[in-house]
Amino acid sequence: MNNSERLAIRAFFDEPTNTVSYLIWDRETMDGAVVDPVLDFNHRSGKASTASADEILAAARDEGVKIEWVLETHAHADHLSAAPYVKLKTDAKVGIGEHIKDVQRIFRPVFNLTDISGDGSEFDRLFGDGEKFQIGGLEVEVIYVPGHTPADIAYRIEDAVFVGDTLFMPDYGTARADFPGGDARKLYASMQKLLALPDETRLFMCHDYKAPGRDHFAWETTVAEEKRNVHLTGRTEDEFVTWREGRDSQLEAPLLLLPSIQTNIRAGKFPEAEANGVRYLKLPVKLVEHAL
Repeated sequence: MNNSERLAIRAFFDEPTNTVSYLIWDRETMDGAVVDPVLDFNHRSGKASTASADEILAAARDEGVKIEWVLETHAHADHLSAAPYVKLKTDAKVGIGEHIKDVQRIFRPVFNLTDISGDGSEFDRLFGDGEKFQIGGLEVEVIYVPGHTPADIAYRIEDAVFVGDTLFMPDYGTARADFPGGDARKLYASMQKLLALPDETRLFMCHDYKAPGRDHFAWETTVAEEKRNVHLTGRTEDEFVTWREGRDSQLEAPLLLLPSIQTNIRAGKFPEAEANGVRYLKLPVKLVEHAL
């Protein structure tokens, strides 16, 4: 069995957040990792559930996989991370890109989160660009792909790359770059870095929203197919940046943006409970002049 054959991948799609999580493992050693796990969160009731994470954990048990890592591609703005729960159940280490420090420093004053370190110490491992580590006998290479946020990374394992939010399916497009610290020009450079990989490289998305005319969700493509991405085809770098910035200026904020950021920069943890035993997330209020 060669290394590409050793790599096993199972995808788990969470339709409420349009997020794809992955269980990946080495078929020989049965060591594995979970990429971008989702914590189910009802923003109307404030209730959280581990149903999506439990599905992944059950699959790992069925397959006989020992989960050693929870790998975050970035601090998500559209779903809460189940990393702490997976860690609790498996003793896995939680890893993310080292530039999570920048994201923490950006958002700490926004929410007045005095408990946030600003040095990424909430996570077990901070990965740098080009860094390599093992999942069993499989080598994982970290690729720094900023633009959507300052901290995005992709994980390359053999012929597969888990790209996070940098790219979507070729018929749907590319990630927004208007969150604090985002940069459309850096996003373009990051996409070109991924598209420079061999054409047969498999790319695994973190989200899918069904492109117009497509009646099913999809999350796996190739570099060759992604080179025909509808947002990139026929556009120079400058044209893409101008177009992306214009499009982003018209987009609404993700539904779970505020709770997601507050928890995900804490490695998925909720704030500590207050004196009444309840945990609270903050909602910054921007008052219109003379509103009160």
